Amino acid sequence: MHLIEDLEKIKEPLKNAVITIGNFDGVHIGHQALFHAVIEKADAIGGTSVAMTFEPHPIRVLKPNGHPPLITLYRQKVELIASTGIDVLFGVPFTLEFAAIPARQFVEDLLVKRIGMRAIVVGKDYTFGRGRKGNLAMLQELGQALGFEVLVMDWIEMNHTLQGRISSTRIRKLVMAGKVAKARFLLGRHYQIRGTVATGRDRGGKLLGCPTANINLYDELCPQTGVYAVTVECLGEKFKGVANIGYSPTFDDHLFTVEVHLLDFSGNLYGEEIRVNFIERIRDEKKFNSIAELSAQIRQDVQTARGLLNL
Repeated sequence: MHLIEDLEKIKEPLKNAVITIGNFDGVHIGHQALFHAVIEKADAIGGTSVAMTFEPHPIRVLKPNGHPPLITLYRQKVELIASTGIDVLFGVPFTLEFAAIPARQFVEDLLVKRIGMRAIVVGKDYTFGRGRKGNLAMLQELGQALGFEVLVMDWIEMNHTLQGRISSTRIRKLVMAGKVAKARFLLGRHYQIRGTVATGRDRGGKLLGCPTANINLYDELCPQTGVYAVTVECLGEKFKGVANIGYSPTFDDHLFTVEVHLLDFSGNLYGEEIRVNFIERIRDEKKFNSIAELSAQIRQDVQTARGLLNL
């Protein structure tokens, strides 16, 4: 995939560009369906499959004090879109000036003349341009006038266990409630956080017999406090593990931490970037009466995680 983050670098229109546009927070299975439709249409007309997203998320610019935590930060979003097979991704810097572009000008000058759009794939509620004045009816009118096709995708509905429309808002609520196993069905993958292993309080191995990696998070959306079965990607490998998210109430230090114990691993991870995939929530965070009681519960958590991760 070719990533373009400066629109001024577009020297000539792309060949028969088929495009979809959105924030794509989470790159969930609804977004993935758009990308696959773009790729299919581009293949049919011998064209270029294109996605356009924005950095920062537009709500950060338009409502700087009222935005929710993002499911996927920009770097991960780019990686996930690349994995779908899209040819070109425009990572457009979103500014107040960009937000002020009128809807018709956005389509005619940027999409058609500069990018070379021959078809656009959108959802039923797609809006665009200054004040979101551009809508599906306007887009179809412009398509007839300017010679591009508008393909409107139906919503993807989940099965009986997770009925309803897939949305980033819904996924965000599931993750924040600790329902990571359900979030997986909407994302099409396990929810993942990323961070760098930092020096912790050095008590996991010494006091509890269970050394942990203390993570400085990059991500904004963190699952609900508790203990989780996880897999961990680091050092070019994938390990099974147990993650604890919370405030260590047994020690009364009230510091929020994300700590991960890698099963059957020994080594130094300080300074390494790791990725933690949340498989299943095991239990709530709890205050124990003694270090021995906590240590015994951790051993039980490890056994529970082993059982879940071997499924």
